[in-house]
Amino acid sequence: HMDHGIGQYRGLERLKVGGFEHDFLHLRYAGNDRLYIPVDRLYAIQKYVGQDGYIPRMDKLGSASWGKTKRRVEKFLRRMAEELLGLYAERSLAKGHAFSPADAYTHEFEAAFQYEETPDQARSVEEVYADMEKNSPMDRLVCGDVGYGKTEVAMRAAFKAIIDGKQVAMLVPTTVLAEQHVQTFRDRFRGYPVEIEAISRFRTPKEQKQIISRLREGLIDILVGTHRILSKDVVFHALGLLIVDEEHRFGVSSKERLKQLRREVDVLTLTATPIPRTLNMSLLGIRDLSVIETPPEERLAIRTQLSRFDRELIKEAVQKEIARGGQVFFVHNRVKSIYAMGEFLQRLIPHGKIGVAHGQMPEHQLEQVMLRFLHKEINVLVCTNIIESGLDIPSANTIIINRADQFGLADIYQLRGRVGRSKERAYAYLLIPPEGVLSPESAKRLQAILEYTDLGAGFKIALKDLEIRGAGNILGRDQSGHIAVVGYEMYIRLLEKAVRQLKGEKVVEEVDPEIHLPVIALLPQEYVPDTGQRLQIYRRLSAVGSEEEVQSIREELADVFGVLPQETRDLLDIMRIRVLLKRLRIRKLDYSGQHLVLFFAEFTPVSPSGLVEMVSLEPERYRWISENKLMVRLRRGERNQILEMSKKVLNQIAQHDKSSRVSDSRGHEYHVSTAEGRAQ
Repeated sequence: HMDHGIGQYRGLERLKVGGFEHDFLHLRYAGNDRLYIPVDRLYAIQKYVGQDGYIPRMDKLGSASWGKTKRRVEKFLRRMAEELLGLYAERSLAKGHAFSPADAYTHEFEAAFQYEETPDQARSVEEVYADMEKNSPMDRLVCGDVGYGKTEVAMRAAFKAIIDGKQVAMLVPTTVLAEQHVQTFRDRFRGYPVEIEAISRFRTPKEQKQIISRLREGLIDILVGTHRILSKDVVFHALGLLIVDEEHRFGVSSKERLKQLRREVDVLTLTATPIPRTLNMSLLGIRDLSVIETPPEERLAIRTQLSRFDRELIKEAVQKEIARGGQVFFVHNRVKSIYAMGEFLQRLIPHGKIGVAHGQMPEHQLEQVMLRFLHKEINVLVCTNIIESGLDIPSANTIIINRADQFGLADIYQLRGRVGRSKERAYAYLLIPPEGVLSPESAKRLQAILEYTDLGAGFKIALKDLEIRGAGNILGRDQSGHIAVVGYEMYIRLLEKAVRQLKGEKVVEEVDPEIHLPVIALLPQEYVPDTGQRLQIYRRLSAVGSEEEVQSIREELADVFGVLPQETRDLLDIMRIRVLLKRLRIRKLDYSGQHLVLFFAEFTPVSPSGLVEMVSLEPERYRWISENKLMVRLRRGERNQILEMSKKVLNQIAQHDKSSRVSDSRGHEYHVSTAEGRAQ
């Protein structure tokens, strides 16, 4: 709870208050303290998500410890946000190359794309172009599911850079991927005078020396490579764009060099499953983000099956794929026993053409195996996770992952993405040991990968991974402890607030209004029988920010559950009133039997002079009790229409809205009276 700290959820309970029944969320705190939260105020509640294995300590109601903890984390986050925004500002002020707007050559290159662009892909291209045309260096992250066209976005950015006489570097995590990208780029740029090369351990020292020399002279336009391209001896003639594929796969020294390059040249990062750090930096506005969620036409979701290691299942899966002319990845992530696994599969499928690939093989031997698989001379590749990033073999549509329980969620997702890149239905088999119990964390990971089989699930996978790993190192190594003590959602709220304050935005605490009206406002159990569903609907209602959102939920309820009972209609009216109270920054609305009493918070947007005028025009109806408390007398007939009267009074007050905007701690904007700052 935002104000009371960490407690334990004990369910939804119906209680009678002031003669009327209401639903409350029951929380238990230390010392067996109990807190009952009205369902219209569930916005103040978040599910605690912290570090895996860390058991949070429950707070005691009324204790000062939660407030101290929040202030400590806020202080730390402010320091960290200052550092981050300093880097952001430094980049914004740095002078980069402003690339020319798209011309006829660019449009010709775009038209040569053999597929139909998806709307998300087209939007991402426009966002990248817009960034490149600014005179400050670009730093954009393109997040798209495997095979959704991120590489095409990168190639268009590369073309734009080359047109302006600049060179392009593409940094990839593996040598095999470097070779494949070179081929992809050469195919796409065929017919254009563009020189494309790769530098990796697949090149001899002599070849590398020649490539570096030609690069320095400006004779190479696009250089694709592993971390080798970040070496000091690799000097570009006129580097204008750096494309980074799956940045989280690189080591600390590579990231330091990237940080330096970001201040000088445009950087475009591609990822299918953004790690929490990258994702949240993007969502917080520290980095620009483009998301490609639309699947290519005719793409089918991958059928995923979890199974104990079973000879017959493996045999059937491999034979079925070979029979339809396809190929199989068999992932076995232990080099020590990988050849034994290859021999086992050869005995199991005698007619199979088995190959083995792993990162410890000599360069040319590995290259030969991969090329043979690419040319279909091998139809079953037994390999480590060397194939994880970006490898594109459309004819490989079955993947078997041995000991799937030992892989991270993002790793399994990436591996599964090696198949299903064509119109064929693809299959993924996740094998776990024939005996033994999975650890809770492994079980969660595997459950998540089975749940998210839809196309475009990469973004959801990243969020699920975030939850399981406890948000680990969102913005640096020393984050974990701070996330653990306040929980992930609260941590993000506090960070967002710190960032907006440092950007110079005026931030005021959001009003969470209390409403005490004599009505039964709830979702009856007979109307929505499932407790989980009721809780979810209550949570959504407590977070609405407009009348339109309330109306949308009303229509959804009618569509799913049928005609709304009176209690539910009243609940929706309460939520409409709540929207008005939040907008006007009124922290409490009471009914005393004959009067409505409104308690105004600081920084109300209501004009003091406007309110004074309203009160003076109807003194028998309105009366100030104190400087922030307004009493509204109700006539006898109006007391039976308390909800309608409440809305009418609030709408009348809303007519006296005034002046400048500020944002609350969640980024919602409010008008604020610039005179006294609150109703007088």
